[in-house]
Amino acid sequence: MTSPLTYPRGWSTALLLSLSSLLACATEPPTKPKPMNKPAQTSAQLYAEIKTLIGDAPCDDASQCRTIAVGFKACGGPGSYLAWSTKNVDEARLKDLAQRQTAAEQAESQRAGMISDCRLVTDPGAVCRAGRCVLGTGSGGGSSAK
Repeated sequence: MTSPLTYPRGWSTALLLSLSSLLACATEPPTKPKPMNKPAQTSAQLYAEIKTLIGDAPCDDASQCRTIAVGFKACGGPGSYLAWSTKNVDEARLKDLAQRQTAAEQAESQRAGMISDCRLVTDPGAVCRAGRCVLGTGSGGGSSAK
């Protein structure tokens, strides 16, 4: 006959405490790294990004040329228009950048207490000249993407 194993007094309590602490560690949700707040881009930075996206605005004909409103006037309306080409630009991305740039410029103007001349800026349209989309003369030529 073999003798039963003997354990020191209190072993079961120590074992239970060790197991419960291991289980507690195993069931705690992993900590997520805190998201880093991306600093807001200034209107000037967004405008530069828009200009880079538009690039040279190459075109084969006027049907590829569009205008987009950018900026902000305190009395309403855009600050200006830019000509761009459907040949090389992602329209959704351009519209998003223009909207963000306008909002940033509006917020900056309001923080600084700036006012505008309230001059109405009309869409000049865009035309294809020498293989590039350029702003028209405002006679309604070209298309716009506001």
